[in-house]
Amino acid sequence: MALRQIVKIGEPVLRKKSKEVKEINDRVIELLDDMADTMYEADGVGLAAPQVGILKRVVVIDIGDGLIELINPEIIETEGEYLDNEGCLSVPGECGDVLRPYRVKVRAQNRFGETIEIEGEELLARAFCHEIDHLDGILYVDKVVK
Repeated sequence: MALRQIVKIGEPVLRKKSKEVKEINDRVIELLDDMADTMYEADGVGLAAPQVGILKRVVVIDIGDGLIELINPEIIETEGEYLDNEGCLSVPGECGDVLRPYRVKVRAQNRFGETIEIEGEELLARAFCHEIDHLDGILYVDKVVK
């Protein structure tokens, strides 16, 4: 496991759409491990592969309840609205209010290739939306409520 460099706003990779992971192999497992280490070292609650320069649909999240690893995540259900302050490891020193769903259900694969579904509310729902947006080249600054 190793720390990876976090890409900052302005780098083109953050605005590109990530590719689906077709095979979960040793490289994907290493990416998950490195991303978790990098997220924890940076005191973040989530990290998407484009933030370390890799255009793969891979996300790690930990809001304090344990590590969640998502491969090829997709939001399959949302409910309500929730306005709160948001920041990003790729946009250091900045934050802004973003309207997100209050509850989100995500379908993805885990590191073993099993399909999983996870629901989250408030901060976890926000983290799901924020990190999945990264996979589509969208940053929270695009959604800040003025």
